[in-house]
Amino acid sequence: MSRASRLLELMQALRRYRRPVRGQVLAEALGVSLRTVYRDIAALQAQGAAIEGEAGIGYLLRPGFTLPPLMFSREESEALALGARWVIANGDPGLTAAARDALAKITAVMPAERQGDVEASPLLVGPSQRPADADTILATLREAIQAERKVHITYRDRDGDPTARVIWPFAVGYFDTSQVVVAWCELRQDFRHFRPDRVAGLEVTAARYPKRRAVLLREWREAEGIDPD
Repeated sequence: MSRASRLLELMQALRRYRRPVRGQVLAEALGVSLRTVYRDIAALQAQGAAIEGEAGIGYLLRPGFTLPPLMFSREESEALALGARWVIANGDPGLTAAARDALAKITAVMPAERQGDVEASPLLVGPSQRPADADTILATLREAIQAERKVHITYRDRDGDPTARVIWPFAVGYFDTSQVVVAWCELRQDFRHFRPDRVAGLEVTAARYPKRRAVLLREWREAEGIDPD
């Protein structure tokens, strides 16, 4: 592996961690010595990389730091294309447009010999089977999640019986045939999962829910026994 490639691999390894990671862990991941990791981190910091920490404590790549255009491998190109195509097929109109724009931007900064890997990727995504009328509802709920707003909904149960609820939506799970909104339900005083296609009506309120979205997500994961990593 060339030094330039190793430095890029090191940056990618740092991106995988949200907490400081020890140099030895990075050395083992890259298959190099600990001394090489220390030397490469110092080189990246000298070039302006926003890497915080020191030997013996750990290193963290500060959020928001961007790399120059990278050379993606063929499999990485196909993974990007597959992911974007899935969102285009299964997302609401806002996410669909964003996925198309993101894929176009990524392709534009790739070397010409790799652009064809994205455009001609053999990995395809089948048509979505979700109800089309759920798109508008899901888009509105996603906006409420970003703004951390309470939402009044009329929700139909499995038998079609409606109930009025106030929820604090904070996450969306995407599945092959449907989506699930994860929220705190004031009626049940617990976390609940709601299908957008069963929402008969909704109104986003001006009231913010009392906990931050990240806190609710962490508490839900703990309640469900889900590993945050």
